Amino acid sequence: MTSAVPTQRDLQTVHIAANTWVLRSRSFSRLKFEVEYALQRGTTSNAYLIQGGQRTVLITPPGEAFTENFLSELERLIPLTEITDVIVGHVNPNRFFTLLKLLERAPQIQIICSNPGSVLLKGLFDAETNSPPMPEMLVMRGQEVLKLGSGHRLQFIPAPTPRWPGGLCVYDDKTKILFSDKFFGVHVCGDAVFDESGASHTLDERHYYDCLMASQARQVETVLDRFEEWPAQTYAPVHGPLLRLGGLDRFDHYREWNRQQLNQTLSVALLYASAYGSTATLSQAIERGITKAGVAVEAINCEVATSEEIREALGRSAGFIIGSPTLGGHAPTPIQTALGIILATADKGQLAGVFGSFGWSGEAIDLLVEKLQNGGYTFGFQPIRVKFKPTEATLQECVEAGTDFAQALKKQRKPKQAIRQDATPLELAVGRIVGSLSVVTVRHDDVSSAMLASWISQASFNPPGLTVAVAKDRAIESLLYPNSTFVLNLLEEGKHIPLMKQFLKPFAPGEDRFGETETKTAKNGSPILQDALAYLECKVVNRMDCGDHWLIYCSADAGNVFNPGGRTAVHFRQTGTHY
Repeated sequence: MTSAVPTQRDLQTVHIAANTWVLRSRSFSRLKFEVEYALQRGTTSNAYLIQGGQRTVLITPPGEAFTENFLSELERLIPLTEITDVIVGHVNPNRFFTLLKLLERAPQIQIICSNPGSVLLKGLFDAETNSPPMPEMLVMRGQEVLKLGSGHRLQFIPAPTPRWPGGLCVYDDKTKILFSDKFFGVHVCGDAVFDESGASHTLDERHYYDCLMASQARQVETVLDRFEEWPAQTYAPVHGPLLRLGGLDRFDHYREWNRQQLNQTLSVALLYASAYGSTATLSQAIERGITKAGVAVEAINCEVATSEEIREALGRSAGFIIGSPTLGGHAPTPIQTALGIILATADKGQLAGVFGSFGWSGEAIDLLVEKLQNGGYTFGFQPIRVKFKPTEATLQECVEAGTDFAQALKKQRKPKQAIRQDATPLELAVGRIVGSLSVVTVRHDDVSSAMLASWISQASFNPPGLTVAVAKDRAIESLLYPNSTFVLNLLEEGKHIPLMKQFLKPFAPGEDRFGETETKTAKNGSPILQDALAYLECKVVNRMDCGDHWLIYCSADAGNVFNPGGRTAVHFRQTGTHY
């Protein structure tokens, strides 16, 4: 069911194949602060219902934000007492809440999960004092088949990754649907149930992959190998549209992006454990900062990784970062074990980093910092300490810390080179392209950023539009997605030096870019520099991948000139290989 005018949240139920329905819990606004939601396109949380002649199976109920709407719609579709099994594709406390509410109304349900998933679920049941009795669990280790009747045969595909160690995907022989759980998803919300072109959400799917999959490319590659055994005609992920026809190209996209990650010459081992999800969220943001700077990340969930896996990851990496919660004034045992392996095996030349979250104290972070300092390691960023849940500003700081860490690794391996004196004719010619010196400023809620820019060009008359080239490792890049807004401040010749110095200097992660620079707030919420020659209020329309830069196309919605007699400061270059 789809309401005529979408509310902030609703539920859409669609019959997608024989005896098979998708229940799409929809949020048209951003649900969380995690970097995977940064495009702010909303999201869907897809659950699937298969009615066989003998068994009725529900696959992956949604999270707590959708619980009541979901259960009401499910009960409208089918009596809850007819559901025989719930397949848990991945385990987290948010979805566990909905599972508990379902079990209260339908205690006959059997849970189907992977072996690691059963361990995680038992831990959640043990921690929940008011939970119903733990139901029967059918543990799938791979190659098992569940016959539902009416021709539906479910093949179970274990899909463990560091982020989702209990991952379990399902293939239905009758409908040729691969229920791919977290794989092949995007965070968008709309009426389209299927993506058949493969081009509808290219930017969204790459962002989703970069945030969630890039750091576990080795494990993702193994899962893709398993998927290839099954002739799927539809991919049914838990987020975004279902994929068929041209949309199935997303499988090949994952292969290509995995190769890019696995072929990187520099990589970082990011080790973590997470008690309530906050440390894992910080880890995700740091990973995103590293990968967007062109360095690979290998995520290691210390709660499930073996000692040998940790040692091998450290041996492959040029640096390592370790994150921990504080439990009872201590680091959890898996982190203490990982720390011991680091101190015994990691080279002292490897760059180090520490982060963590805590409720009332942060002793685990202090322990990690002290031990690594005493071990002679150099830190790539100041330790990150987060009390309670991270905010959007905190996550932006983590992204910037990851980028700084990656850039420091690059400098270690490749010292800064002087401008070449033997530039080619092509490089010299490209260098003659002149750009207006400008400062791009952004403020979104509690997050602000700025950068000096000279690769600026008018792109259209009607509507008035322009392009801005932004290096992929710039901190501001993550704030310049379609529909976001910013201000382009054009600098004035003769008055531009102080502003250049301010915005050219290096900033620590999370540091205020503006300092004592005089600003006022534009209508779109971003800062206007008072000493600029002119400004334009802009809205991002699109962005294009251009190698080591993003090309941002935006509309200019408002603007003004402060000094009509002034001249725009211009940046002249010697060669096209440097700013």
